Amino acid sequence: MTMYEQLSQLDAIQINFSAAGQHAINIVLAFVMFGVALGIKPSEFKNVFLRPKSAIVGLFSQLVGLPLVTFLLILVLRNHITPMVAMGMILVAACPGGNISNFMTQFAKGNTELSVSLTAVTTSLAVLLTPANFALWGGLYVNYVNPEASMALRELHINVWQMFETVFILLGIPLTLGILTSHYLPKVAEKLHKKMQLFSLAFFVLMVLLAFGSNLELFIKYIWYIFFIVLVHNLLALSTGFSLGSLFRLPKNDIKTITIETGIQNSGLGLVLLFNDKIFPPELAIGGMLFVTAWWGVWHIISGLTVASLFRKFSKK
Repeated sequence: MTMYEQLSQLDAIQINFSAAGQHAINIVLAFVMFGVALGIKPSEFKNVFLRPKSAIVGLFSQLVGLPLVTFLLILVLRNHITPMVAMGMILVAACPGGNISNFMTQFAKGNTELSVSLTAVTTSLAVLLTPANFALWGGLYVNYVNPEASMALRELHINVWQMFETVFILLGIPLTLGILTSHYLPKVAEKLHKKMQLFSLAFFVLMVLLAFGSNLELFIKYIWYIFFIVLVHNLLALSTGFSLGSLFRLPKNDIKTITIETGIQNSGLGLVLLFNDKIFPPELAIGGMLFVTAWWGVWHIISGLTVASLFRKFSKK
């Protein structure tokens, strides 16, 4: 069997939640995003304007460079990956940066202030840009890249407004409350923020278990195909950040930061969107998207820590 035929078997995976289960996941994610926002101070947004060059390059790398590179990679692999795998790659690229990038930047001895600023801005903009980027690049793929994709995805109507509503509720409201708490109750925010980081990791693991608990054998059987795709995709993401930072001759610490920020995505948000039956109907086989999104969340921790360790090592030298 070809790689395409092997991957097509993954799409049969379906995740069915009751309305109560879906609401519970949404509430928990909103709580997680509230915890992320506890580490964001209003002053962090000022840093974007105080050091505009690095901030602009970082934002461009995440919001434009990564989706573009993802689309180019899909063009290269179009005869080897299924439409749902391709859409999973696009969904990951459309998500904002993950908050674990701040820790990795600090460990790498990068510009932590810039990292927090980029995470704050991209997460805030995700309310608009995650739905917009997914609709834009997903639409280009469905309509122009692969004729077979149009047939395979004929039931997938990207509901931008529904996605906007979901992202606004899950990100916009918790972020606002978290930032206000950080500003007016800094001691409370500091205590809760550290605990919430561990809770965020536990929540992601839970979602992965929910997604593949009943399909573990299938996951193990085909993980190597997804491993290769995510490996290349994530490597290109990291390379995009590093290349753009180097191209614009940014300070070394800022290059480290943008590299890590571009390679670390909030795939937990992507999974929650996939679990939402108003965006992705239960009858639609989206196993390929689930595999890519879930494995990215596992792999980017490994790759991010590896890159951060290398940066730290070379900093000492």
